[in-house]
Amino acid sequence: MKLPEKQITIISGHYGTGKTEFAVNLAFAMARDGRKTALADLDIVNPYFRSYERSRELECEGITVYVTSNFGKADIPALPPDIMAIFANRQQQSIIDLGGDPVGARLLGYYQPQLDRIDFDFWFVINQNRVENGTIDKVRRYLQLTEAASKQQITGIVNNTHLGEETTVDVILSGDEFAANVAKAINLPLIYTVAERKFEEELKGRLNGSFFPIDRYMTKPWELGDHEGGLFAWQKEG
Repeated sequence: MKLPEKQITIISGHYGTGKTEFAVNLAFAMARDGRKTALADLDIVNPYFRSYERSRELECEGITVYVTSNFGKADIPALPPDIMAIFANRQQQSIIDLGGDPVGARLLGYYQPQLDRIDFDFWFVINQNRVENGTIDKVRRYLQLTEAASKQQITGIVNNTHLGEETTVDVILSGDEFAANVAKAINLPLIYTVAERKFEEELKGRLNGSFFPIDRYMTKPWELGDHEGGLFAWQKEG
């Protein structure tokens, strides 16, 4: 699995695709690879799954976290001035978790002057099981709306097809094949196929996209079930 090489990697995609889960896991992977890493949570659309909620774990790995709206406490979007560091600091690689629809993507236009001066990637996350991603034409249309709103061009597709706890190898393989067809139709590379780490052995040699293993960080408390230990143990601390 090859990790990003450019100064900034922007992650977008419709609500429910798992883009924030992917963004958080990508930040961890880059930091654990010895890179100076930052994660900027610019998602002003979805209040339920914000990457800044994992600030404690991220900062423990040496990852700098930036977030809009006074760490989610303000009622209206507010951009922190210190976020400009992700454009100025060329010794650091940064991930931008962008809002998951054209309204959220519009925020990126604010930083167009900075983006025009640096090297970055803009990846679009898809989940075939979301109705908005159900056909190639739907993905293409949503991608075009995101590009228009953000004033930037998408540079790659990330497949994160899943059904939450009901995800199976067949679900992942179906999504991978769909994503490969999407990528071919819109002439973009398929960067990764994302899935939980437990599926890695079963998927070896069977994917079109490079396998990107993730752990689940963004599960909400009411979804924990048997996951009371491990990644979620910190939630018991009060």
